[in-house]
Order: sequence, then structure tokens, then C-alpha cells
Amino acid sequence: MKKGIRFRFWLEIGMAVLTSVLSVVTLIWSHWVEMVFGVSLDGGNGMFELLLVVGLFIVTIILFVMARFEWRKFQIATGDLSQ
Repeated sequence: MKKGIRFRFWLEIGMAVLTSVLSVVTLIWSHWVEMVFGVSLDGGNGMFELLLVVGLFIVTIILFVMARFEWRKFQIATGDLSQ
């Protein structure tokens, strides 16, 4: 019986999509953070938003790499190494 792909894979993919969307939203509309939390952490110069975009991008890459490892584990476990 084949074992399905682990929940961890789907969680990593979901979080990667969420962080990538937040990164793009921050690039387009950088003041959403200040509007949501009501605080300007950088005094209005945009440095916090820039760091947030970079941080979210790094987290997105890490999550996609982790999901890739999970996918490869699944392929090895099922014997489907065609890709």
C-alpha cells in the first residue's frame, strides 16, 4: 500500500505561498504593516518594509527547499523516481 505524502509537505507549501504573497504585497503596498499594527517601526523611512521583504523572500526559499526534500522522500518511498 502506498503511503500518501506527509502533511508537512502541504504545510511547507502553504506557508511558502503565504510568505511569497506577503512579500509581493509588501513590495506593492509597503504601508500595510503600519496600517495593520498602527505603529511605524522605522519612523516612516521604509527600511522596515525593505527588511520584511528580504526576510519573507528568504523564508519563502527555505520553505520551498524543505518542501522539495519532502517531495523527494515521498518519491523515494513510493519508488517513483521518474522526475
